[in-house]
Amino acid sequence: MNKLILNAVAVTVAVVFLIGFGVCAQTKSAPAVGTFKDSRDGKTYKTVKVDGKTWMAENLNFVATESKCYKNEDANCAKYGRLYNWATALEACPAGFHLPTDDEWAALEDAVGGRSTAGTKLKSAVGWNENGNGTNDYGFSALPGGDGSSAGSFFYAGNYGNWWSATEDSANNAWIRAMSYDKEHMDRIPSGTITTLYSVRCVQN
Repeated sequence: MNKLILNAVAVTVAVVFLIGFGVCAQTKSAPAVGTFKDSRDGKTYKTVKVDGKTWMAENLNFVATESKCYKNEDANCAKYGRLYNWATALEACPAGFHLPTDDEWAALEDAVGGRSTAGTKLKSAVGWNENGNGTNDYGFSALPGGDGSSAGSFFYAGNYGNWWSATEDSANNAWIRAMSYDKEHMDRIPSGTITTLYSVRCVQN
């Protein structure tokens, strides 16, 4: 009898633990979403809080000098946001937000489990070529906006997304983050040149 009682207690404890673990896991994975209205042009952006930091959950789409739509098509700005050179990106975020530093990007990677799987977890669940979509676990919704050159050429929308950081690597380079349709990780690489056009994500001050 005592053994039956002990077995019943053990089963009850296990069930309660599993239910509690499931509730905690669901609570942890649910992104804290919101919105922000840019007073400069009236555009409203989705936001998401990850590890206490509020990030825009869309690429910036503010018209500024030295910013362009991919292939100069307005529909691409609506889909991917605008592409900016580094000098413009440093000043493009609205009041209350700023271009994230290399350290802030690194903290985001750590918060979602590390750089090796950050691409999969932060990529949008739709919009990437060759079924290269992510799981979008945190509501970050990263999209492959490609990049552009100061000479007017554009490359790789649908395949790659590249985002500026505010941190300089050298006189002609700044650190960027990059995601690919065919990779799980998020790259940290030099920009190649500060005149290249990349996407911008803003983070709250």
